[in-house]
Amino acid sequence: MTDEEKIKQELENKFTYLKDAVIVKRKSRVFAAVPLEKFKHVFDYAVKNLGFDGLCAITGLDLGESLGVIYHLNREGRLTLNLTVALDKEHPQVATVTDYFPGADIYEREMVDLLGIAVKGLATGQHYPLPDNWPKNDHPLRKDWKGEAKHA
Repeated sequence: MTDEEKIKQELENKFTYLKDAVIVKRKSRVFAAVPLEKFKHVFDYAVKNLGFDGLCAITGLDLGESLGVIYHLNREGRLTLNLTVALDKEHPQVATVTDYFPGADIYEREMVDLLGIAVKGLATGQHYPLPDNWPKNDHPLRKDWKGEAKHA
């Protein structure tokens, strides 16, 4: 059994609601679609029990009807676990992961600025990457964004 298959099996055994939600897409890449309300439990387990001690990136996506967030965790520099959560587009909110990875704040600020995702527990700070005078509720990575002309 490969390391990827072991990760899949351990996640599905520990969290039965992940049955059929964990996919090994290719060597070194495991994806798991996690319900938002269960995310912190799975994330915590991956970091503390499965050895995923690095955060490569956090990717925010506009999926049309909803928003998505992918947390790219790394183990031993060679195996990546991608935890994906879907968010309500009208009131998107996730909890910060800066208590695990302080450097996550830059990715979380991008999600706030570019997609309008509220990050509960994120320390107050400057906008990133948009300027501080950027209009509130104007999120350029949303598919329905129409602000191109007024910011050009």
